[in-house]
Amino acid sequence: MKILSQNRKAYHDYEIEETYEAGIVLTGTEVKSCKNGQVNLKDSHIRISNGEAFLLNAHISPYEQGNYTNHEPTRTRKLLLHKREINKLAGKSQEKGLALIPLKIYLVKNRIKVEIALAKGRKSHDKRDEIRKKDMEKEFSRDFKNSFKIR
Repeated sequence: MKILSQNRKAYHDYEIEETYEAGIVLTGTEVKSCKNGQVNLKDSHIRISNGEAFLLNAHISPYEQGNYTNHEPTRTRKLLLHKREINKLAGKSQEKGLALIPLKIYLVKNRIKVEIALAKGRKSHDKRDEIRKKDMEKEFSRDFKNSFKIR
């Protein structure tokens, strides 16, 4: 598995509850741009309408060697999920405070996949607590590592 792009801000802004793997419908130039790593998932989200899942606002840069058939960078792209998964996600996303967000785009056996998450938004004080906890863990591991150094 080769990760092409990751939405790091999502881990900061949301508390991840469940993750799913979905295929994505892309054009030829989009596939080439994705394989070059020219993908940004920062402000993207997923919407379910008419029994289909769509990825919105994901920026895939136009392919440099493309011509007039190049794609629009932030077009809406269809996600490939089973009907029962779409129904489950639609039901859970109706709950208060839950959102569908993409976490990463990656290659599996030369196919481009998207990892999507059902996530709950964090409040600003929760974000500060999480940062404080991570800093304490880093400091503890640094002290622990330094205590066993051979002098």
